[in-house]
Amino acid sequence: MSERTIITGSGIPLIGNDIDTDRIIPARFLRCVTFDGLGEQVFADDRSAMNGRHPFDLPQYQNAKILVVNANFGCGSSREHAPQAISRWGIDAIVGESFAEIFSGNCLTMGIPCVTTTSGNIKSIQNLLTENPNISMILDLENLKIQCGYYSSTIKMDSGARNMLTTGKWDTCGLLTKNIDEIKTTATKLPYLTW
Repeated sequence: MSERTIITGSGIPLIGNDIDTDRIIPARFLRCVTFDGLGEQVFADDRSAMNGRHPFDLPQYQNAKILVVNANFGCGSSREHAPQAISRWGIDAIVGESFAEIFSGNCLTMGIPCVTTTSGNIKSIQNLLTENPNISMILDLENLKIQCGYYSSTIKMDSGARNMLTTGKWDTCGLLTKNIDEIKTTATKLPYLTW
């Protein structure tokens, strides 16, 4: 199973409130049969409008693992393509002021932690990442802390979501394969299943 306790790596600041799922992955990319290739299209319209100056295009952020956002990130429609696109670009965790509930839930089913902290902490972290893109970040879900270089602050996360991530219970396929013998035993007792 895939426990998520500590996520490390560089960060990428994405400044702005109410960034909705249509901006994260525009609707024209939702016709795909699989999620393959969505990472290349993440923030496609915003990136096009900024002519290479969008954080997801800047060379200094290309290997970032932790996305740092502002308030109400992921609002709008409930498309699961949004966290898929972010993940397939390379993001392993998101830190923000607040998240749309469905977006956060879609992230959880993929093992992507969405943690919150104060507006002041977010601004400080975004400033640090702007000044020094290579600064190392550590997101500690067990101790509910985030560190960005010398800067450290507490974070918040729903206890149920946190438990699912730190124990690996978010990973339903992992749970099934880990408990395959128990599943087979239960399945043989079901009257509507024949072996």
